[in-house]
Amino acid sequence: MADEIHAGGCQCGAVRFRVEGKLADASVCHCRMCQKASGNFYLPLVSVRAAKLVWTRGERKRFQSSNAVWRGFCGDCGTPLTYEAPDGMALAIAAFDEPVGIVPVIQWGIEAKLPYVDHVSALPGEETMADGEAASFLAYLVSYQHPDHDTETWPPEERR
Repeated sequence: MADEIHAGGCQCGAVRFRVEGKLADASVCHCRMCQKASGNFYLPLVSVRAAKLVWTRGERKRFQSSNAVWRGFCGDCGTPLTYEAPDGMALAIAAFDEPVGIVPVIQWGIEAKLPYVDHVSALPGEETMADGEAASFLAYLVSYQHPDHDTETWPPEERR
């Protein structure tokens, strides 16, 4: 659908984007470069090559991770944002304001897949406030992360 609009950005709000059009080819990549670029077990990405990408606030910084690929990120908070290759650009799924609807359909780079990744969902799970040692500071925690929606300005006046 050409009328789809998706927005997102980094955690500090310095870089924001809007995608007009259909997202495609959502995936997770386990290759070592994606692991390091995201600081995680794998990097969930979605292609924007068939859509119009507009940077609505700030500019991403870029790192050339190989002879063919650039990685975009926020220069202020470090949030991973892009994978830019000769065949097009992909955005980090978690950088979208509403990532729940962007469902990966394939895994790439499985030769570097960490052996315990498939077992993470079987680990015991607890809600955040169940951590008794941390709950004392969590009770009055104030998030400075950008909210999951566009704002006219950021940060709020009291944080400038």
